[in-house]
Amino acid sequence: MPFPAHVIAVANQKGGVGKTTTAINLSAALAERGLRILLVDLDPQGNASTGLGVATNDRKLTTYDLILSDGAPNAIIQRTSVNNLWISPANSDLASADIDLVANEKRSFLLHDALRHPDIEAMGFDVVLIDCPPSLSLLTVNALVAANSVLVPLQAEFFALEGLSQLLLTVRDVRRSANPDLRIEGVVLTMYDGRNNLAQQVETDARENLGDMVFRTIIPRNVRLSEAPSYAKPVTEYDPTSRGAEAYRSLAGEIAAKLRS
Repeated sequence: MPFPAHVIAVANQKGGVGKTTTAINLSAALAERGLRILLVDLDPQGNASTGLGVATNDRKLTTYDLILSDGAPNAIIQRTSVNNLWISPANSDLASADIDLVANEKRSFLLHDALRHPDIEAMGFDVVLIDCPPSLSLLTVNALVAANSVLVPLQAEFFALEGLSQLLLTVRDVRRSANPDLRIEGVVLTMYDGRNNLAQQVETDARENLGDMVFRTIIPRNVRLSEAPSYAKPVTEYDPTSRGAEAYRSLAGEIAAKLRS
């Protein structure tokens, strides 16, 4: 029986493209629509956990334990302050995960299997989002093997599309070797400043090259988006009427429509 939740890996091997911002705020915007959401923090920096208010001292058990220590999901997954949103937190323990994974013969399938644990299935999540590390590491491969689809945040800057090509090659390799049903959920332009000619050119190039793969929604540069993590809240709660909050609600609407189709 297939895993009932739709699993989306939020991935880009480049850092600073708005990946964790997207993981946090898209999760919150989907939860706001009444969907039960699990955010899996797979980044050793643990920024998604911090941004959703999980204190460092409250990360005794983390995603590391979920995938490498057969930890009980009920002891690892935490409810956040956002209604309908849970998180599997992360800390620096994940930094050594690649080394620990290499020796495991099922190294690419550990997250896939962990997410299909009966305890997680019993929680009845509609969507699982995975915040991947900013690298094409074994952790990212685990996310791609576990996922139904990949959401790619693409910063509107020079060389953005060149970085995307390597990720798409990795997705192709995972399709061939371990997860033939993996698809691209879409590419979302982030940190977009419409006054900037370069940003407009990146958008034009992305839509010409990738077509419908690019979401209609564009995530703007927005001070409220930048401020929200320091208050340990998604922007939908920190400033619900901000341009950033409205953008992530719009993106959640596009993804929810895809899930229904």
